[in-house]
Amino acid sequence: MSLWYLSFITSICPAISLMSWREFVVLKIGHGGFSGITLPLWLRILWENRLAIDPPYWVRGCAVTACSVQNSLFAILEEWLYGRRIRQTEVKSPLFILGSWRSGTTHLHNLLAQDERFAWPNLFEVFYPRTFLLTGWINRPLLAAMVPPTRPQDNVVLSLAVPQEDEFAIANLCGCSFALAWAFSRNRNYYDRFMTLRGASPDEVRRWQDALLYFAQKLTLKFGKRLVLKSPAHTGRIKRLLEVFPDANFIHIRRHPHDVYRSTVYTIRKVYPWWSLQRPDYPRLEEDSIAQYRELYEAFFEEVPLIPVGHFHDLAYEDLERDPIGTVRQAYEALSLPDFSAVEPKLNSYLAQIKAYRKNEFPPLAEEVRQRLASEWKRPFEAWGYEP
Repeated sequence: MSLWYLSFITSICPAISLMSWREFVVLKIGHGGFSGITLPLWLRILWENRLAIDPPYWVRGCAVTACSVQNSLFAILEEWLYGRRIRQTEVKSPLFILGSWRSGTTHLHNLLAQDERFAWPNLFEVFYPRTFLLTGWINRPLLAAMVPPTRPQDNVVLSLAVPQEDEFAIANLCGCSFALAWAFSRNRNYYDRFMTLRGASPDEVRRWQDALLYFAQKLTLKFGKRLVLKSPAHTGRIKRLLEVFPDANFIHIRRHPHDVYRSTVYTIRKVYPWWSLQRPDYPRLEEDSIAQYRELYEAFFEEVPLIPVGHFHDLAYEDLERDPIGTVRQAYEALSLPDFSAVEPKLNSYLAQIKAYRKNEFPPLAEEVRQRLASEWKRPFEAWGYEP
């Protein structure tokens, strides 16, 4: 986000209160997931979509274009200052959190982040992956002013200080991300290829892997620690992740598919406005959610045997909810992670802070939906012993 953009918004909205002003900027004309994109990549994405930005989002499109110029200038300077050091940085075998959307991956990520022996990307770093080493003084406070206190889809705390998905960094680094379908809904099929990368070309896979490695090297240069990375789409990219990080560790978290489905459909409705540059296609949400989960876990079950022995651990969200300390301890032991006793006091403190957290509640699924999930998501139901 640029000083120019903040001044522009302030000038047209002088009478808006702080909270409604923040909502207006974020949900109507804010940069969304394109905050840190550079001009060449932004122009390529516009070309992929034939400049098809719908009228309600023209101001957002202009804002992204203007800020991409600023980002490009800072990116050139940051590359000149740090580029060689970044590419010479060796990344210690990362720990990847796998699991579909709404399976508890964020909760697990937040728990592991209590261990100061690990590092992880925050919201500022994933939104400004090209320039976060250089632009904290300008972009960090402006982004913080726009961030609501909780996520739009639930009551999870949102701030620049909490772990965030590296998927957003990939979107801003190379554009090979399924998340761009949230912005350009009519080009959904083009961007959905990047969810598991199975439909991507060899060049696109290379660009995606280069972007992930670059981001990991940059984080390692900044923190000097082992990384804990999370993107639900990584669940279907195990093969590609191992090609970049052959010694990586993986924790997979699963949850009853009915809970995942209900929460996913609700979440997408809440997330779309943060990204939209075309009018969202809400009637397809249910169909897309079923198809994406099926595709994700078809890839997962095929590729999980590629993970070396001792580098994979599977856990249930229900167990993590019932006994978080014991469940995380088992993961540490299974993956030979650092001494768990050193982090247990911090975990207890964090769990006490979120004790009052309440999950969203949804009505039961219709019988026809239950039957369809039992058929199309048969493999996860059977593999994990959940009743369909």
